[in-house]
Amino acid sequence: MHSIQMVKRRVEVDDDWRDLRALWQIRPDTTYLNHGSFGLSPQPVRAARLDWLQKCDQQPMDFYVRQLEPALWRSRQAIARLVGTMPEHLVLTENATSAMNVVADSFPLKSGDEILLNDHEYGAVHRIWNRRALETGARVVNCRLPLPIESADQVVDALADATTVRTRLLVISHITSPTAIIMPLDEITRRFQSLGIPICVDGPHALAQVDVRIDASGWDFYTASCHKWLCAPLGTGFLYVHPRWQEHIRWPIQSWGRLLPALPERWDQQFTWTGTRDASGYLALADAVEFMERVGIDVFRDRCCWLARQFEQRLIERTGRLPLAPLEGQWYGTMCHVPLKPGDWSTLQDALWRREGIEVPIVHFDDRWFVRVSCHLYNTTDQIDCLLSALPR
Repeated sequence: MHSIQMVKRRVEVDDDWRDLRALWQIRPDTTYLNHGSFGLSPQPVRAARLDWLQKCDQQPMDFYVRQLEPALWRSRQAIARLVGTMPEHLVLTENATSAMNVVADSFPLKSGDEILLNDHEYGAVHRIWNRRALETGARVVNCRLPLPIESADQVVDALADATTVRTRLLVISHITSPTAIIMPLDEITRRFQSLGIPICVDGPHALAQVDVRIDASGWDFYTASCHKWLCAPLGTGFLYVHPRWQEHIRWPIQSWGRLLPALPERWDQQFTWTGTRDASGYLALADAVEFMERVGIDVFRDRCCWLARQFEQRLIERTGRLPLAPLEGQWYGTMCHVPLKPGDWSTLQDALWRREGIEVPIVHFDDRWFVRVSCHLYNTTDQIDCLLSALPR
């Protein structure tokens, strides 16, 4: 593992972060302010993945038959430690989308049942549950949250008001993708647990960006992508299933489940071997967790939240337009989401890349356009300045 300097780092001083910034190899023609879509791995994680790939290439029989299962277990242990659960209760998946498909295909539904989502959920999640509803005769209820959001109670009440005696499951983002809002999950969980409605949390943006404590929260399902803020290789995620639901899980690919001569004895072991594949990304997950822990997850949050607030505050000063959730409190983390002036900004994202070399999402939501900036340890205040000066052009 690459040596990381254990020094005091000031959030506002770019030079204090130079050694960490050097661990990412980003094309010199690119200002990358979009870690939230496709995260980038630092050098120690890339090296770990390549090392596993080389072990497989050099002796695949030894790799798959003798090394794979213990190494997968190491990654599951690391993730479980990070999110506050037991490794037996989670399985590795390619991403949160894959995990959500497993939940949808496994959750018992019948005609007339309802699945509750809201209008801030990721579009692919709506598609997943709409397909499942068509197959079962169930119905997806899309709750429209009030805007602007002013309090946690306002969100909780809107979701609770959308429930009926037919509501069988709440699907809710930990941090929303289109609007970058950290949902008030503690309050939402308390209300829905009191109603006896199971909760599936969609958490692709949550790992490292916020504390995730699965067992303490009592959620029924949790889906996550590890390639975003945790900086694991692309194609890595996990699915957590509470013990009360594990017998319902239908694994998406029927294979041996484990490496012969072993056979699966628990629900999670069905996911160990689904056929020959490149497992190097999964095996480097443990190294990604270790890297972020060595940096200090609180250190990462302090720096990257500070960068996001800098852009947010300065763009608000220029436009006079406020985000959808309060600036105070815990509504935004290492992403910010600021509205642009009225107009058709459908070509702005492409123009920023082609003319300025800036990668940043321009998001259309609620008939308005927003810029969604994602910050990680390789970003600098100069890059924030670059985007702010480019937007008027």
